[in-house]
Amino acid sequence: MTQTYSISDLARELDITTRAIRFYEEQNMLSPERRGQERVYSPRDKVILKLILRGKRIGFSLAECRELIELYDPSHGNRKQLETFLDKITQRRAQLAQQLLDIEQMQIELDTAEERCRTALEQTAT
Repeated sequence: MTQTYSISDLARELDITTRAIRFYEEQNMLSPERRGQERVYSPRDKVILKLILRGKRIGFSLAECRELIELYDPSHGNRKQLETFLDKITQRRAQLAQQLLDIEQMQIELDTAEERCRTALEQTAT
């Protein structure tokens, strides 16, 4: 028999709220079985949640996470998913590198503005 999980099992194991799990379900990223009022999650649902959480940690949008999840195909070694993931990682690294340059430029501009303010303050004090 295949292992199943309740919503509280997954929330506890993955350290997220049940509300977050329901949100991903509302976004049609998860589709648990129903046993009466109870949601029953499969190992696939657990993998999908892990992919969503990993994607969020590295800055992927929900749409990007969805794209990767739709490519999930363990029967074919997930090659297409892995290649797409690598492409997205490369893109994310480029975005972060640009953001880092932007931050460094902003710090230089702040330093310059601060220095001008301090100089102006010194001149008004005399």
